[in-house]
Amino acid sequence: MDLLKEILHNEKIDKFGKTFSRKAVRGIILKNKQLLMIYSKKNGDYKFPGGGVDGDETHLDTLKREVLEESGATVSKIVKEFGKVIEYDKPLEDEYDVFKMTSFYYICKVNSEFTNQNLDLYEKELGFEPIWVDIDKAINKNTSIINNSDSPRWVIRENFILKKIKQLI
Repeated sequence: MDLLKEILHNEKIDKFGKTFSRKAVRGIILKNKQLLMIYSKKNGDYKFPGGGVDGDETHLDTLKREVLEESGATVSKIVKEFGKVIEYDKPLEDEYDVFKMTSFYYICKVNSEFTNQNLDLYEKELGFEPIWVDIDKAINKNTSIINNSDSPRWVIRENFILKKIKQLI
């Protein structure tokens, strides 16, 4: 999968140091000029549905599980790979030098009927809500909160992907 961008969340990070790695898969679900996004009522940002790969889980299995959990939508088809973003930040664990998050994005289709979300506690606390949103509205909203000190780290990554998608449609 093509590397679209590397993001350093902290200038002092040694991205070649002892690394704690996490992989995630995210779905780009487009209908006309609207995207299925996860809106955070607490932070006011939009993110793509998806999340972490568990153990030996395939990207397809992760994508299906995470999109269903976060949005209630069932992935019916992966259309194609979109690309990946690698982020580097300070790790929470003292024994590591760097936290490396690799997010793999796939363009996919979902069934028209949705079920209930199955959110983790932190997702409930953030007020995650699936919503079809105009791409410009999502970009503008995310852009407006990027520089807030309490803005989630993922907003920079998601806004980058939103802008790449806008170039294509």
